[in-house]
Amino acid sequence: MVDILQTRSAQGELFIWTNVEAVYEEDFNRWYDREHMEERAQIPGFIWSRRYQAVSDDKCRYLALYRTRDVNVFLSAPYRKAFENQTQWSMTNFGRMFGNTRRVTIVTPVIGKGTGSAVALIQLGDLTVAQRAAQETGALVGEETGFLSARILFPDPELSTPLPTKGANNFIEPFLILETTTEAVAAAVAQRVAQKLAIAADKVTTFNLLWDLRSEDL
Repeated sequence: MVDILQTRSAQGELFIWTNVEAVYEEDFNRWYDREHMEERAQIPGFIWSRRYQAVSDDKCRYLALYRTRDVNVFLSAPYRKAFENQTQWSMTNFGRMFGNTRRVTIVTPVIGKGTGSAVALIQLGDLTVAQRAAQETGALVGEETGFLSARILFPDPELSTPLPTKGANNFIEPFLILETTTEAVAAAVAQRVAQKLAIAADKVTTFNLLWDLRSEDL
């Protein structure tokens, strides 16, 4: 893991975890579905865009993940142009979002393959816990029916700048993503991993997949 943290040639993943007030939720979802997902998926070097909604209403409800060919895509001219020249609709919705976590991350596969209809997100805190998480998660393969794959996302501190209109968040921690066939499986696998790592329950969030847009389909 240490080696991959030193390079930007590995695949990247843009991680946006946020919330929006109910009064703006309809427009927020329309903006994502009709403009923002496709806008990002069309940037050269992007592979797919995915949106998720949290199962629990007391969490930040929306997660967006964007996979790229490598982390250097976030230094490219097309990406910088898109990031620095947001549409008015984007700026309006950025201003309505709160509880934001935006990270440009390096993807480290842990085990398995495939995309499920639900994911669990575990906030790992630091690199030491992340290393243990890889070991504990790998040991679960084959033990939980419907557990498809897992990966750890390591934020790049330099590239993990805030959303436009938002202030800085200097706390950078890795995340474990568990891909599963159902929300129930996601919750079960996450609980087992969290218990092994002594991670508090409020550091675990389960999401259902809203939709998946592959760049090659555009």
